[in-house]
Amino acid sequence: MMDPSAVSSVETATSSGSTPDEPRIESLSAITLATSDMRQAVRFYQALGFPLKFGGEDAAFTSFAFGGTFLNLIADPRAPVSWWGRVIVYVSDVDAIHRKALAAGFKPSLEPSDAPWGERYFHITDPDGHELSFAKPLRQ
Repeated sequence: MMDPSAVSSVETATSSGSTPDEPRIESLSAITLATSDMRQAVRFYQALGFPLKFGGEDAAFTSFAFGGTFLNLIADPRAPVSWWGRVIVYVSDVDAIHRKALAAGFKPSLEPSDAPWGERYFHITDPDGHELSFAKPLRQ
């Protein structure tokens, strides 16, 4: 039989993600996406308003910096990849980013909409097949 105090400490550790003595996961610093065409990828992200921090169209590695986070691109001949997941980026105005995407000639997979989980969002796929979601919480 398990000691009830042990269950309590296990539940506390599980719900907070760590025990008081353990290191915590605090934030996501960056995500790096592979691209087969850096020029095309950089133009795509810049057209949507991602601020270039390092690299560029002719670089093997490029970083965009925003809100203390980085979205990196790395030249890799194995790209494009098949669907692997989605990068969700919070923005100040979902509809304005959607209009910006349309003005650049991009084709988002859906119109901005309000989700039952409390975000306004839309999805778009970059030239290498990486899916992005631009979102904003409906309630702050």
